[in-house]
Amino acid sequence: MHSLQNIVRLVLKELYSLRRDAVLLVLIGWSFSMGIYVAANGFAVDLHNAAIAIVDEDRSQLSIRISQAFLEPEFRTPEFISYDEIDPGLDTRRYSFILVIPPEFEKDVLRGNLPAIQVNIDATATMQAGIGATYIANILTQEIERYGAEQGQSVSVPLSLVTRYAFNPNLTSSWFSSVMEIINNVTMLTVVLTGAAFIREREHGTLEHLMVMPVAPFEIMLAKVWANGLVIILAVSFALWVIVESVLAVPIAGSIPLFLAGVALYLFFASALGILLGTMTHSMPQFGLMFILVILPMMLLSGGETPLESQPVILQNVMRLIPSTQFVSFAQAILYRGAGFDIVWPHFLMVTVVGLSLFALAGHRFRKSIAAIR
Repeated sequence: MHSLQNIVRLVLKELYSLRRDAVLLVLIGWSFSMGIYVAANGFAVDLHNAAIAIVDEDRSQLSIRISQAFLEPEFRTPEFISYDEIDPGLDTRRYSFILVIPPEFEKDVLRGNLPAIQVNIDATATMQAGIGATYIANILTQEIERYGAEQGQSVSVPLSLVTRYAFNPNLTSSWFSSVMEIINNVTMLTVVLTGAAFIREREHGTLEHLMVMPVAPFEIMLAKVWANGLVIILAVSFALWVIVESVLAVPIAGSIPLFLAGVALYLFFASALGILLGTMTHSMPQFGLMFILVILPMMLLSGGETPLESQPVILQNVMRLIPSTQFVSFAQAILYRGAGFDIVWPHFLMVTVVGLSLFALAGHRFRKSIAAIR
């Protein structure tokens, strides 16, 4: 009971210290509010409002149907231009895509020939160019097949493959990027907050004050985990219920309380890692360098940015032992696919076991660092 009272007092001290750190407060506030909104809407990878023009040298019913197939929000309403306007339109970035439909295009289609449609693309916007080319190819294929079927030129296909997306049926990039921004911020800010809290104690000289008080190193360390973990849990709750669901209108498929329970377990690992890095460095610049060497590669290889299956087999086996990979897996399973506890409990167990092991190691390093100061 006495130890619990000490931990509660130390938690209040940590929260009070954090309240006076304006930089960290701004970082937390931005990361779980505007940072998520900007990541969701400012770096979209889907095609939106692309300017397109058509040079229609056929002026047939099929060419008109093709021009009417380019709809919002992917494309603007197509503009009809002459052949001489192609290069000026691309050079001035007035158009991103220009289609050239050749003469007698409809007749060639009905005769069974293979007419070609020229697609001119402004490839300076590389990602938009690649996605737009795929969209245009699909639109042309669908319209030509439909028109041919109406004219009695249909081709029998033994199998029709229809793809349906259970989550994010329109493949809106903001749905994915907003949730992944929260997942990444949990790891990044938990490590930064706990590591910075330890270094701040040492730089301000308050660690020596704690050493002469009747508190154990374990109580000091657990208080830092609880205090910063509480801040992260509140920030994640705000981000999911307010920013993601209300502002961005992203439907969450699973249980947010179940996800928050998983976050609480994962915080033991992330907090222990932050304290461990804090005991290995002597200043915030050194801590920043260690963050770049350790945390950023761990986040990039955890399966959130790139599929785990695309990595070498040896690297896959190593990353599956790291709780950050398990965290990304159960977070996506809960928030994207609506998974319940019966599905994600192995991930919870792995995160708990490895997290507590690292927590014990960080506690050992923490006691050694205090002994060195004494």
